[in-house]
Amino acid sequence: MAGSVADAPAPSFNGRRVLAFESRRATEIETLIRSFGGVPIVAPAIREASLESNTDVLAFVDRLERGEFDAVVFLTGAGARAMADIASRSRPRERFFEALRRVRVIVRGPKPRAVMREFDVPVWANAPEPNTWRELLDAVDARAAEWTLAGARVAVQEYGVSNQDLLVALRARGADVTAVQAYQWAMPENLSPLENAARAVASGGVDVILVTSGIQFEHFWRVAAALGIEADVRQRIDGIVIGSIGPSASAEIRRHGCTPAFEPAHPKMGQLVREACQASQ
Repeated sequence: MAGSVADAPAPSFNGRRVLAFESRRATEIETLIRSFGGVPIVAPAIREASLESNTDVLAFVDRLERGEFDAVVFLTGAGARAMADIASRSRPRERFFEALRRVRVIVRGPKPRAVMREFDVPVWANAPEPNTWRELLDAVDARAAEWTLAGARVAVQEYGVSNQDLLVALRARGADVTAVQAYQWAMPENLSPLENAARAVASGGVDVILVTSGIQFEHFWRVAAALGIEADVRQRIDGIVIGSIGPSASAEIRRHGCTPAFEPAHPKMGQLVREACQASQ
């Protein structure tokens, strides 16, 4: 049928230059950008780094085994795995999983939920899309008749930088909160791709930027400032379509005085790339 959705052309970047900051999924996003007719510029902006000391995680695991927590919040799948790895250095891995099965486990979206499935640990509450701390709280609040945060002892697995908004909101509901940092975000060991990306933005060589984590944008600006080209980047970036994976990344983009053009309907990498095609037309 003429004019049907099936006959509509697939979205395309039409040769536009697309900058992405992915690290672990760099190859995947590069392939996606090419498949949509874009010229990928992939500059890894973050590196997961172990903390110099794992004493906080080990102390948390000890307390968990002693029954000193009522609930554990996992914000990332990588953080959950890091905790299990650290715990396994001093005790059988299964002991950690058994301790988790004795508390309410709350997760922020599909990645930590998938890890809990691997651990055979039931999930009591899961944050729906767009999987921010606000949806996490809503999911817990929705089950207040079953269990309340008031007086509850809650551990929160953190990553990179502390989510103070979440901690404050939990405490405001009466919870006794213990934050546990599982790993931190560091700059990549090889800064050359990120430096070249900053220079490309400053010279007008980028048409679209894809941000899948707020800390990526923070590191990008840190590199631009170190190169002394922050003003040039700022002059050019207003003309670039910036796609943000979700509200947390958008907040960081705005904190740097920039405006995300869109957030995808679902916080998935493929959806982000597809909608970036449409937004860049």
